[in-house]
Amino acid sequence: MKITQYLFIIGMLFLISIDAFAQRQEQRGYDREKLESARIAFITNRLELKPDQAEKFWPLFNQYNEQRSAIMETLVGLNRISAANISEVEAKEIIQKRLANQQKMLDLEAAFMESIIKVITPKQAVQLSGVNREFTRQIYRNQQGGGRRN
Repeated sequence: MKITQYLFIIGMLFLISIDAFAQRQEQRGYDREKLESARIAFITNRLELKPDQAEKFWPLFNQYNEQRSAIMETLVGLNRISAANISEVEAKEIIQKRLANQQKMLDLEAAFMESIIKVITPKQAVQLSGVNREFTRQIYRNQQGGGRRN
């Protein structure tokens, strides 16, 4: 369970950053479809997905991302509420809602990993979070105009 929690935290942080980045790019007038196509190509290439793997992987991954995004929207809403002047009772309710949503995220991550390792290897599944972060960093560096910095 510890490894699953670790992967969940890493995955959650990555996916939060991808969502935030994609929203910023969209607000700046970037084509979300092009960004998504680049992400698909990048991940497919880096994980060395075979065509039959990719065909099964992407629907699962996209469904996971949609479900995760819905939970993240709820968490963002709770964070906005918690920034307001709230009572102690409301604060306790927010804490419980946050924990419930974090548990939903963990359950979603566990179910995703369970289903995805039937399609790709466990090694590829573990590498997925790192590849996602690498894609985000590369896009960010390109956006900054700095290319690769050491």
